[in-house]
Amino acid sequence: MAIYNRQTQRLNSAFQALSDPTRRAILARLTSGAATVSELMAPFALSQPAISKHLKVLENAGLIEGGRDAQRRPRRLAPLAMKEVADWIEPFRQQWESRFRNLEAHLTQIKKQEK
Repeated sequence: MAIYNRQTQRLNSAFQALSDPTRRAILARLTSGAATVSELMAPFALSQPAISKHLKVLENAGLIEGGRDAQRRPRRLAPLAMKEVADWIEPFRQQWESRFRNLEAHLTQIKKQEK
């Protein structure tokens, strides 16, 4: 039961972090590689402390990791955490794809009957 609670807590933190469009944009940027705070704040009209708060939320959710490169502290995606979120969503995606396929087949059948 403790594992389930930790997993639930991680997912809750991840989805809470993903609920903000700025944080989603930061994650999208990080898909192309690690970036510093300065690089991440460039497209936003936000201060460095505001971006740092967003990064802290993403780090606490386990979605990104910090590193050290001399004076720089680049952030990068944490693939295992992203996979956990994707794995949780996958059954829902499959269910909806199946429903859309069934709907398409049904509509095709109706069109054939109308001809």
